[in-house]
Amino acid sequence: MSDSSPKHTNALIREKSPYLLQHAHNPVNWLPWGDEAIAKAKAEDKPIFLSSGYSTCHWCHVMERESFENEEIAAYINEHFVPVKVDREERPDVDLTYMTYVQAATGGGGWPMSVFLTPELKPFFGGTYFPPENAQGRIGFKNLLQELHKAWMEDRAKLQASSERSIAKLQEHLDGENAETEVKTDAVVQKAYDDLASSYDYHEAGFSGAPKFPRSSSINLLLRIHQAWVKDEARKSESDWAAEMSVKTLRAMANGGIWDHVGGGMHRYAVDSYWHIPHYEKMLYDQGQLLWAYAEGYLITDSPFLADTAREIVGYVQRDLRHPQGGFFSAEDADSYAQAGDDHKKEGAFYVWKASEIDELLGKEEGSIFRYSFGARRDGNARPESDPHGELTGLNTLFRAYSVKKTAEFFKKTPEEVLAIQGRGLKLLFEARAKRPRPHLDDKIITAWNGLMIAGLARAGAALGEPSFLKLAAEAAQFLHDELCATPGKGLHRSWRAGERGPKGFATDYACLIHGLLDLYQASFEVKWLQWAVALQEEMDGLFLDKENGGYYSVHTEMAHSVLRIKEDYDGAEPSPNSLAALNLTRLAVILDHQAYAAQAAKITTLFGNTLQSSPSAVPVLVMAADFLESGKQQIVLAGDATSPEFQALAAVVHRRLLPKAVLLHADGGEAQAWLGKQNEALAAMQPVEGKAAAYVCQNYACQAPVTTKEALEKLLA
Repeated sequence: MSDSSPKHTNALIREKSPYLLQHAHNPVNWLPWGDEAIAKAKAEDKPIFLSSGYSTCHWCHVMERESFENEEIAAYINEHFVPVKVDREERPDVDLTYMTYVQAATGGGGWPMSVFLTPELKPFFGGTYFPPENAQGRIGFKNLLQELHKAWMEDRAKLQASSERSIAKLQEHLDGENAETEVKTDAVVQKAYDDLASSYDYHEAGFSGAPKFPRSSSINLLLRIHQAWVKDEARKSESDWAAEMSVKTLRAMANGGIWDHVGGGMHRYAVDSYWHIPHYEKMLYDQGQLLWAYAEGYLITDSPFLADTAREIVGYVQRDLRHPQGGFFSAEDADSYAQAGDDHKKEGAFYVWKASEIDELLGKEEGSIFRYSFGARRDGNARPESDPHGELTGLNTLFRAYSVKKTAEFFKKTPEEVLAIQGRGLKLLFEARAKRPRPHLDDKIITAWNGLMIAGLARAGAALGEPSFLKLAAEAAQFLHDELCATPGKGLHRSWRAGERGPKGFATDYACLIHGLLDLYQASFEVKWLQWAVALQEEMDGLFLDKENGGYYSVHTEMAHSVLRIKEDYDGAEPSPNSLAALNLTRLAVILDHQAYAAQAAKITTLFGNTLQSSPSAVPVLVMAADFLESGKQQIVLAGDATSPEFQALAAVVHRRLLPKAVLLHADGGEAQAWLGKQNEALAAMQPVEGKAAAYVCQNYACQAPVTTKEALEKLLA
């Protein structure tokens, strides 16, 4: 890539974003998004060519290599356009605006995103990746630039009118989508279950064919449906199937090649329908959400396999994605050099193995056993359709092809011997892999993704009884509090890198961080995290809430250069800010006995009522919020010293079961309880019983008699 032999330097050299810095030595005269670029477009009367991507994006690298490092193409861009680079992770507002246009105009989207704008920032043409020359029925980027320049010079009035019309129609469509619709929660939950069940892959698990994504929030929703229906005889089989779909998918992913068996952590998605061959990048937001899913899967199964997978996710994130001061980095690239000195990166190079390498490391006998169990073949294990560019020919991605029992039978070994060989082999491969050139690390710290990671760590720490996970979560939260805010805890920013904060936070940053802080409070009982969550909710409401119609705009009202006002609802790779805000508000309403928050959450569910009714599986987090809002009024209050063994025993009873419609509070007898008591009168009087830590189980703060033993609490929660 260009940063290895810098012939040119452009304005991106002054930026902090790893993605922008990757392009700082392209011959394209890139500018970052902002006033300077817009003023230049207006002064020179040129359209803007906006290119959006991120530093671990494979096809972004391809388009850079083919087009943005091409002197001829770069010269044409520089002469006739104002080229602007956007890191979509740093500026999700810009990316969302123009991706909405691209999806509406073309029926699809993705990165790199390529959009052409008038100097007034209205889009008139958009797409994703373009090859440099015409190929396979696709217009080449060089030809596209020439055609668009010609249209700008010869038919500008028509082009500008078209762009104005596109934006107006798009805004009208977005506003029309958000028409208030009352929903029946039971019907929404049933349809969500039906839709997920009908899309479920009975053979390989997961909820689609190729490409196959983790869909963490769908798994969490199904686990909640399982819990809600498990005691209903009429729905018992559906409850069982909801659990089965979730757990089988969790197991299939952890057995597949989408899971990094050598170093832990989940790759972005599988390119096939078998979970075998992944797109090899690793994203922080996936690790955080999957940690939540594996922890909850463990709670309903007691499966050591699911618990170990959760622990290995934490091990990977702590080792490879953690800043020494506590925040978590964004991602690791799919592409890397196969060996030092190469001039071209290949996808998956860090993760794949030749059969001969494995035999050399383990010896022929153990190598054969290891390769059999992990599906590694002499000719490589990528199907042709999974490797269209032939980059994986003769190479193997490890996945659990055969069980330990089957492998033992085949090689006439005991299961214990096979397990020992697998363990030795993975250790040797890890050590050998550590000597390879590592994939690029995007060391931006993004608030929203850290919020998701904090939530995952808190839930897994509580579920698995791992205090070290809670410590990691608390250190990350403290880092965000101290470094990602304009003043400690206030004025949240989106990102941080090398000591400098990026743009102001967006709705998703607030929603994800509040979500993480609520989970951290319930896992650790440190009231400062709950207090910060409440303060952030107020800040979020002031910046993003549509007070008249309900719901949250993705971008705050004072954000400059915004040509669309968007309220997101789709729960994709990350939960939407509205879905998560609805869930946060519902939880806060029960914790603080604050009905205004419940009303605000209800307004979100009616605002997106059409989506909830027609495609609830597209908004699983919003379905959870709607369900919690209707029936989640249980409060469990633990009174006493949180460090005492008696208190810890009671807390473990609550933490070791999936209670999706309950909130957990701590009455410490001190300042924290006094603060909570001001918000919620019922809590003020709760205290230990005869000097022993006590648990109060309440429905709408009508509480049963307090109990002091774990056996009595288990009975109440059964």
